[in-house]
Amino acid sequence: MMCAVLKDRIAPSCAVAPQFESDQMEFGLDLLVILFAVATLAGFVDAIAGGGGLITIPALLWAGVTPAQALATNKLQGSFGSFSASLNFIRKGHVDPRDMVLAIVLTFAGSALGTVLVQMLDPGILMTILPGLLILIALYFLFSPRVGDIDAHQMIGKATFAFTAGFGIGFYDGFFGPGTGSFFSIAFVALLGFNMTKATAHTKVLNFTSNFASLVMFIAGGEVVWIVGGVMAVGALIGAQIGSHMVMKVGARLVRPLLVVTSIAISIKLIIDQYGTTISQSWDQIRHWVS
Repeated sequence: MMCAVLKDRIAPSCAVAPQFESDQMEFGLDLLVILFAVATLAGFVDAIAGGGGLITIPALLWAGVTPAQALATNKLQGSFGSFSASLNFIRKGHVDPRDMVLAIVLTFAGSALGTVLVQMLDPGILMTILPGLLILIALYFLFSPRVGDIDAHQMIGKATFAFTAGFGIGFYDGFFGPGTGSFFSIAFVALLGFNMTKATAHTKVLNFTSNFASLVMFIAGGEVVWIVGGVMAVGALIGAQIGSHMVMKVGARLVRPLLVVTSIAISIKLIIDQYGTTISQSWDQIRHWVS
């Protein structure tokens, strides 16, 4: 049942990707090199603005793994990438994990619960409302005066943040996933008043937490393709190190536009996944009428 549910969480185009049994898979060196490069790029982008899965999941499906294996293997490489970025931010003093213990615990619990419940519930409703939410997030980052290199007024306490945003977004990441980095970033900026560099640094810590919680569940289900995930994990580590260094060096001038672009890109991807066939048919009809 898990595979069936997870398949619904990926684009309809996934259904036409080559399908192989995991014990029959063979990956050539050339393919692994390509996936390594893809993961490096995704790790770089994800460390700055999130959305690395937009790059890695299509690549995994193109490589011939099943939708469930693509999601599980993506969590493996994503966990390494987000851990790498988190560690870099912690070493540079942008994050103090001791201040985030409650948020980390509740994010982990939320993500684990979401990963379990997605096997029993239909996430389809999220596919309908999520594009609109992500577009609103993009507009917020584009126009809000609170988004910058200086901390703004804190709206709620850190404990309240942990129980609401930490648990809620963690649950969302385990249950569905796309746009999690954008949701964490806007929560840190809008609710705790963090500047963009600080918000990105704290986002990576909670992103790693939710990724790791989901990964544990996927490992228990036996869906991870380890050889591919291992190679991509190395690439994600490298890309995340470069991306996190860029965040600390450039700040809001880099993070803000990339968050806007990433949020809009995820929205477009979800709209195409849901309505791509309808849009294509409508476009064909318009072309027919015009001609």
